[in-house]
Amino acid sequence: MKNRSLITLITVVFILSFAGCDVLDEQVLDESLTGAGQAETVTGAIAPAYGQLAWTWRHTNYFGLQELASDEAILPYRGGSDWFDGGKFIAVHQHLMTPSNDLITDAWNEVTRNISRTVAAIEVLKPLSEDGDQEATEALHEMIALRAYLNMLALDSWGVVFDKESTDATSRILRRQEAIDYIQSELESVVDVINTDKGPGRFTQGAVQGMLARLHLNAAVYRDPYGTPDFTTEDMNAVIELTDDIINSGQYALSAEYFDLFKDDNNSNPELIFAIDQRGVLNNEHNRWAYWSLSGDLHPRPEWPSADGTDGAAATSDFILTWADAYGSIDGAEADARFYKEETEVPENLQDLTGVTPANDEDHYFCVEAVEFEIDKGFLRGNIWGPRKGEDGNFLTCEGGGVRIYPVINTRTRGQGETQYVDHTLEIDFSNEGRLHNTGYRFSKYQCSRTSDDCNNFSSVDIVLLRLGDVYLMRAEAKLRNGDEAGALADVNALRASRNARADQVPPALTNIDLDVLFRERGFELYWEGLRRTDQIRFGKYEDSWTEKTDSDVNKRLFPIPQSAIDGASNEEGYLLQNAGY
Repeated sequence: MKNRSLITLITVVFILSFAGCDVLDEQVLDESLTGAGQAETVTGAIAPAYGQLAWTWRHTNYFGLQELASDEAILPYRGGSDWFDGGKFIAVHQHLMTPSNDLITDAWNEVTRNISRTVAAIEVLKPLSEDGDQEATEALHEMIALRAYLNMLALDSWGVVFDKESTDATSRILRRQEAIDYIQSELESVVDVINTDKGPGRFTQGAVQGMLARLHLNAAVYRDPYGTPDFTTEDMNAVIELTDDIINSGQYALSAEYFDLFKDDNNSNPELIFAIDQRGVLNNEHNRWAYWSLSGDLHPRPEWPSADGTDGAAATSDFILTWADAYGSIDGAEADARFYKEETEVPENLQDLTGVTPANDEDHYFCVEAVEFEIDKGFLRGNIWGPRKGEDGNFLTCEGGGVRIYPVINTRTRGQGETQYVDHTLEIDFSNEGRLHNTGYRFSKYQCSRTSDDCNNFSSVDIVLLRLGDVYLMRAEAKLRNGDEAGALADVNALRASRNARADQVPPALTNIDLDVLFRERGFELYWEGLRRTDQIRFGKYEDSWTEKTDSDVNKRLFPIPQSAIDGASNEEGYLLQNAGY
């Protein structure tokens, strides 16, 4: 593990002058950056910008907004007691959001705050670079790329880009083609000069090429967010050229074990191109993508008694059924290594729970060392197994050492008749029955980090923002939209065949491909990575109906600009206009 540096920085954190100047005196903790603390001006400049990424992509900020607006995830008012939060999650899922929705406002605030930190960093680095400081020049290239990436998040979600060169200047608001041109010019200005060897926690040439490919792939939507996208040959050729460069560079390789991409040591996985570097044991390194969906009664880290889930978002039945549509009578867990990996190996003689209940299961357990226990990965369905606590609040242990692993009890059913086990059902919705704490298959893609004492913070798992699997799928899509079906099929099958660490679960080769199959394949490969909403819009699926969502208004492709931001800009008429339909 690298030495950590503690950088104290006083900086302006809001990008927009209308939002006011909020000066923070804060500690920014840096893992991916080297240096000697406050004396390192370059490190001190870029650490806040990189460090903010984890909070920008937090489950109740940008990540949650992307997931819940799509057909992938749903978050009911659990049991009529948990996760209502003013109805913000329900409204986003139903596409009934308003400019005062707190989930949208929080996401906007974190993205713009993160952009402001790149601007502050650029302001420090530019004069150093002009004076010939090579380290400052390299860092400057990274901050320009990071600012462009964050602006692409803003463009994707709100249809706006902030052109801002200094902390005391007012941002110039760009939209549509002007916004695309700005982001493209920023990325292209550094793509040939940025570093190639700093690893996934920093912006590199491969990361810039990948973001440029993403921009060209979605450019048709960004030009006309409410119309039918016109995917130009020029854009698709650019995607192919950029993805060719990444794939042929030899710097990256597809991971044979799919779930290795989301584990504690994933920073060294050669498939990662750009990620939020979380190596270390710091409170601001979050594990929310791991814990948010898990049952609140599941304790994934018996060495840390406080580690548990929170019964948050779950997969919609519509999304799960796309796997059934693909594989028919063959269960997704058998057909595709990306759907499920058994990590909790329950002895065969214990698997049948016929006649077994929480009232008579005292001896229905097996033993495992606490530090060796892992929950299953992929989608958690039906009964789940995990450590159990006794009346004293401590985990029940085995005489020979280790902890007892039982079927997990649904504590929400205690005092409501017969106590039951957690049983994750396919059906989940906003009805009284569909919103119970056990409903919905759960996302268990990210490992609950072994350095996280509660599966919330102190994580060492890097959060993946761009990887080679997505690059193959971007190239396949560009080829298919250009009429090269054979080339698209070859790319998709190469990706499927690469997930071969478990020989009996290698996804079989496809025999044909069209846009619907490719859209489905992106769901299989990239679920729970915050990309589904963007994919749905690009493939013309976002106005469809799915679990608890029937709204078909094309205006909902963009989120409303928060009312607080518009109110803050009211002293300059026409500066920040609300998006159509709100």
